[in-house]
Amino acid sequence: MTAAAAQRDVIRVGTRGSALALAQTTQIAERLGTAANADIEIVTVTTQGDTSRASLQSIGGTGVFAAALREALIAGECDVVVHSLKDLPTADHPQLRLGAVPKRADARDALCARDGLALADLPEGARIGTGSPRRIAQLGAARPDVVAVDVRGNIDTRLGFVEQGELDAVMLAAAGLGRLGRADAATERFSLSDWPTAPGQGALALEVRNERASRHLQRGLDAVDHGTTRATVLAERLVLAGLEAGCAAPVGATAFVEDELLFLTATVYSADGARQLTSSHAATPDSRSAADLAEAARDVASRVVADLLGNGAADLAPAQESP
Repeated sequence: MTAAAAQRDVIRVGTRGSALALAQTTQIAERLGTAANADIEIVTVTTQGDTSRASLQSIGGTGVFAAALREALIAGECDVVVHSLKDLPTADHPQLRLGAVPKRADARDALCARDGLALADLPEGARIGTGSPRRIAQLGAARPDVVAVDVRGNIDTRLGFVEQGELDAVMLAAAGLGRLGRADAATERFSLSDWPTAPGQGALALEVRNERASRHLQRGLDAVDHGTTRATVLAERLVLAGLEAGCAAPVGATAFVEDELLFLTATVYSADGARQLTSSHAATPDSRSAADLAEAARDVASRVVADLLGNGAADLAPAQESP
């Protein structure tokens, strides 16, 4: 065998440069490379969301994290990019497709508070850091006396605000804490039934160009894709798309498959959390095939959206342009 014939293919994987993004990309890229029998090259891309310290709302919502990655993918600088799925706009991109959705990690929100406190134990007027309108609304509903403080920065930076006494607590995604080995910083994890999280939270998205993927890349994508996760996050994201609320709106959604049923619950909050609307529905997929699961996801999401809009959800979370 010649040296050229023995040379392994290389898959270039694009990612943001934050510690969390690199950690989660490295973990999935290793699986991708093993399944594809290919070498992996990590390509770091700087996004506007990484360089700006302004609030996400003011710079265009969480889609600012996806834009630069997508540009690099379209330009051919990488073969696949890894997003946190909750940061991915709900609208289809004309030049890109979702190549794989790996098995979801913990979708819950976590409170990281001083002195090991839970939310109910924090003193009146406690300062809690979060940049998420959904979490701000949920905090308002659960503890209207606390003060939500807009914070940006990586996980260690946010935890540092608590450690240094600037804040009493911060709200973070449990999945991110786990992927960075900081799960022990959580002092409370909230039940998804009481505290639904962002559509797609805890899941990753591997995006590729619309053109036919190389054989080795497609083999890797097929190996890491998780059908149940793909269907449940599709249902959740279709709620956002149907409400035209945008990926930073105060909307929580939770879908799961159990006993041959696909369940979906979604809640829309007013900005201050004083008002909320919830709808729950289930669908029965004809089989566990990708097509049947996707059909069930679309069915259940359409019924949830119809319920929410019929009950006035548009007045709680006005339509906004998806980032």
